[in-house]
Amino acid sequence: MVAIFQDMIETSIEVFMGDFSMFGSSFDHCLQNLDRMLARCVETNLMLNWEKCHFMVTEGIVLGHKISRDGIEVDISKIEMISKLPPPTNVRAVRSFLGFYDA
Repeated sequence: MVAIFQDMIETSIEVFMGDFSMFGSSFDHCLQNLDRMLARCVETNLMLNWEKCHFMVTEGIVLGHKISRDGIEVDISKIEMISKLPPPTNVRAVRSFLGFYDA
């Protein structure tokens, strides 16, 4: 994935493993970046999973964080889930909690 979009990374695309996010400073800039990205997908026969695609959004959840023009914030739903968990009462429960929290 990184090799396919090498010239676009950090200027219009961020890649994390098999996922990527596009961005732009304006709606028109996003359209231009989208056009370049889709053309590159066609050139390299890269197939997109349309169920995972979200186009022209102003905010979204990426790797458990809310990304928007205001910056990066913690996803509120994660905080709510963690606050509703019962407190751990033994070592195994602590390890389980830490494994959940790390996800």
